[in-house]
Amino acid sequence: MGHRLSKIYTRTGDAGTTGLGDGKRVSKNSLRIHALGEVDELNATIGVLLCEELPEDVRTLLTDAQHDLFDLGGEVCIPGMSMITSKQVDKLEQELDRLNEPLEPLKDFILPGGTRPAALAHQARTVCRRAERSIVALALEEAVNDGPRQYLNRLSDLLFVLGRVLNRAGGRGDVLWQKRKNA
Repeated sequence: MGHRLSKIYTRTGDAGTTGLGDGKRVSKNSLRIHALGEVDELNATIGVLLCEELPEDVRTLLTDAQHDLFDLGGEVCIPGMSMITSKQVDKLEQELDRLNEPLEPLKDFILPGGTRPAALAHQARTVCRRAERSIVALALEEAVNDGPRQYLNRLSDLLFVLGRVLNRAGGRGDVLWQKRKNA
């Protein structure tokens, strides 16, 4: 990679534009840049979750997701590029099945909480859903491959299941919603 990031500031964005991976300059307020920002925030949120004590298989899964999210950001940054494949989506589905299988079926809604790692997984899930909505909005205006949207959809489901898994790893169960609890 050489010295690509030897100088962090370039001043090229001072006028409110930024460069895409294909060299084209766009407004920092464009839908594409919003989507990139949401994916970046998701990756950072997963990074915060990775600061917690986690089962090793969960740590590996989340670290792999961070790498995929960098690829996903690259795909969004370079219009027409394809980096997220069905293989990555399929892997998330396999992990979802593996992690969800031992959990008891849900009969009620659950609240985000319990242990700190579980709550952080739920927070990452909400950021993931926002990133997915940004990709959907972008796709209404510009050509976007299906892979990023599908990947984010599965990743948000996985983060939901991880919230449940991490509560159990911390000796807690689900935090169940109680209808009209305070009525």
